[in-house]
Amino acid sequence: MGLYAKLNELWRKKPEELKTLMKQRLIRWRRGPAVVRVEKPLRLDRARMLGYKAKQGFIVLRVRVRRGGFQKPRPRAGRRPKALGVVKHKVNVSMKEEAIQRAKKKYPNLYPLGAYWVAEDGMYKWFEVIMVDPYHPAVQKDREIKLPSPLLKHIARRSKKKRE
Repeated sequence: MGLYAKLNELWRKKPEELKTLMKQRLIRWRRGPAVVRVEKPLRLDRARMLGYKAKQGFIVLRVRVRRGGFQKPRPRAGRRPKALGVVKHKVNVSMKEEAIQRAKKKYPNLYPLGAYWVAEDGMYKWFEVIMVDPYHPAVQKDREIKLPSPLLKHIARRSKKKRE
């Protein structure tokens, strides 16, 4: 059994040490902002599956999404509260997709490779979103990175214009 298989098994079984460590982290994460850039992925096995590499041009973001169902009733009586909370979740969008959208909104120049679940409590779910800078030289030279073809064509056109 390799390293990544062991890591995957650890996250599935969740030993007591991991549970206590995650509980302490969640307390810190709750107080922090909703989208945070982190140095390294927490779940290296999942990040590598999505295409993460420990090199320049790759960014890992931890995104917090509020839990709960899609429908939240509007207040019917009294004054309208400033933060209604009615429009937080969309009907056909999963929380993971929502986390990716929030990461894209925060970093519009980066392209998301994917996301995976990290933790949850009664109020929030946290996802790590792997993003890549498609215009970084280290990323452009790497042939293994899977970027969509329209983006690649745009990058090729830009580099061709620069040469001329």
